[in-house]
Amino acid sequence: MERHDGLDTNGLVAGLLRELAAVQTSTQKRWGYKRAADAILALDSPLESYVRADGTVRKIANVGPSSERIILEVVRTGSSATVAEAVGLSGVDADGDRRRAHFLSGAQVAAALADDTLDGPSLDDYRGDLQMHSTWSDGTVSVAEMARACRSRGYEFCAITDHSYGLPIAHGVSMADLARQHREIEVVNRRYRGRFRVLKGIEANILGDGRLDMKPDELARVELVVASPHSGLRVEADQTARMVTAVSTPGVHILGHPRGRQIGSRPGIRANWKKVFERAARTGVAIEIDGDPRRQDIDYRLAEQARAAGCFFALDSDAHAPDELGFAEVAVAHARLAGLPMSRVVNCWPLDRLLEWMHLRSIWSDR
Repeated sequence: MERHDGLDTNGLVAGLLRELAAVQTSTQKRWGYKRAADAILALDSPLESYVRADGTVRKIANVGPSSERIILEVVRTGSSATVAEAVGLSGVDADGDRRRAHFLSGAQVAAALADDTLDGPSLDDYRGDLQMHSTWSDGTVSVAEMARACRSRGYEFCAITDHSYGLPIAHGVSMADLARQHREIEVVNRRYRGRFRVLKGIEANILGDGRLDMKPDELARVELVVASPHSGLRVEADQTARMVTAVSTPGVHILGHPRGRQIGSRPGIRANWKKVFERAARTGVAIEIDGDPRRQDIDYRLAEQARAAGCFFALDSDAHAPDELGFAEVAVAHARLAGLPMSRVVNCWPLDRLLEWMHLRSIWSDR
């Protein structure tokens, strides 16, 4: 069942449950609704198939009776009076439509990957993932374990992009620790020489004025820089200048999860994205489609605008554990729906072409 805003029932219910979670005063209920939302978003079959003829819902792991009531309301009516009432009574300005727009459920991802009529890259074209995290910041496993997991997926390369030191909430890595991480990466690369390459990356934080939280000489010590916003994500003011400044910064390779949105939680940055994309196309910065199911940022509709502007793209998992590497499939699904040419998707390039682009971005200057 397709909704007017591009969501199927699974995506709509997941977003509504996230909104319901946001207005709970009980921590237990808040996490319960979030867990149910994630479970529903991950389903590879439509929720309609879980509703029995007698009006009850077949068991879905981590989905309780309260969430089942929301499922039944949406399947029957296309909306949820329960969520609308709870949000209304909370006094929170939900802006739910913008926070739910163009998220794909697991069922839609599977359909997009299997649809031979869609243009764009396939999973077979995908050579490597360029955003992931290790125990050097907020990831759960070592560089070596992430590399091993990437190789098991058939990748030719990956980039370890732990958070920069300006984001302490994510245990951002200091420059001294980054040097130690690089030595660890070199050990892994010697082990896989000629078969697999780990790139030395960083996820730098975009400050409020568009500058990064790292100095130019610090950026020069890494091979791949993903610049991402982690603040000002609920601000109503236009932030076009901030994002244009970020993609104009020498050494930046990828604009990571550009809006900073999360399903049912925050709609993310408002900007004139046409201007941002046009600037990124000029500077050669790739626009990321972050495949984390809660982010899906940018989505396929916005990716169509970036495609028209002439941008490169990076399709990444933003994995913090090996089992999250599969999030890249969500990014590929968005790329297919947007009809992105494989020639403009950096994850699909041979390693030598990727390295050449990375080098050119590292020395680029607008002067």
